[in-house]
Amino acid sequence: MTHNNSNIDNNDSAPSFTQLRSDGGDPSVRPPADREEPVGEPVVRSDPAITGQRAREAVEFDPTDPASITSAAQTVRAFSENTVGADDNVYILRGAAACAALVRGVGSYKQAVERAGGDVSISFVRKWARVHDLPQAIRRHVARGDIAPTAAKHIARVSGLDRLDLAWAVIDADLTVREVRRIASEVDNDTTAAEALAERGITVGSIELSLPIPLYRELRRRASVENRPPGQIVSNTLEDIFKTD
Repeated sequence: MTHNNSNIDNNDSAPSFTQLRSDGGDPSVRPPADREEPVGEPVVRSDPAITGQRAREAVEFDPTDPASITSAAQTVRAFSENTVGADDNVYILRGAAACAALVRGVGSYKQAVERAGGDVSISFVRKWARVHDLPQAIRRHVARGDIAPTAAKHIARVSGLDRLDLAWAVIDADLTVREVRRIASEVDNDTTAAEALAERGITVGSIELSLPIPLYRELRRRASVENRPPGQIVSNTLEDIFKTD
C-alpha cells in the first residue's frame, strides 16, 4: 500500500515545506495531487463560496508562531474528543489543519501528541494531517459535503495521481466509505486506483455533462458530420483548453 510520504516518523523532525511530496519524488516538481498552499492556511475554510458567512471565522494555524501552535494543540485535543462539531465538515477540516500545523510546529508526531494531551494518539494526528495535505480541489469537496471526511482519510493514504482518481470516483460513482477504504488498501506500486476501480466496473474518466441546448445541438451536429463520438470532440477541445499531455 502506497502512503502519503510526509517523512515524519514518531521521533523524526518535521520536513520543510519543499520536502513535502506525497509520492516521494523530486520536491522541485510538485504533482497536481499535492497541497500547494502553506500548511495551516485556511484557503478552503475562508472561501465564502464554500462556507458562507462562516468564512470570517476561519482560523489560520502558523507552525512558526508559538501562540498559534498552542491554539492548534487545543484544537487538536477538542477535535479528538469530539466535543463540538462532530458532524460539521468545515470544523473537521479545521481540526485537520490544526493536526498538520501542530506536527510541523513541534517537529514530530510524538511531540504533537504530548503537546495536545488527553487521549490524542499518533495515528489520529497522522491521519488527519494527511487530509489537510490533500490538494485544495479535493478539500473543497470535503467542505461541501460531497466527500465524507472519513472517506478523505482513506483517499489521503494513496499518493500521486491515484488520490485524484479515487477522489473523483467518490463523487462520480457515489462510492461508500467502506469501498474507498478497500480500494485505497489495494493501491500499491503494481495496482493503480484506476485499475482497482475498473475491477468494480467503474471507469475513471466517465462523467455525465449537462449542456445548454444550443451547445448540445451543435455538439451532436459536429459529431455526426465528422463521424466522431461526442465525447471525443469534448475531450479534444478540453485538451486544448487545459493544455494536458
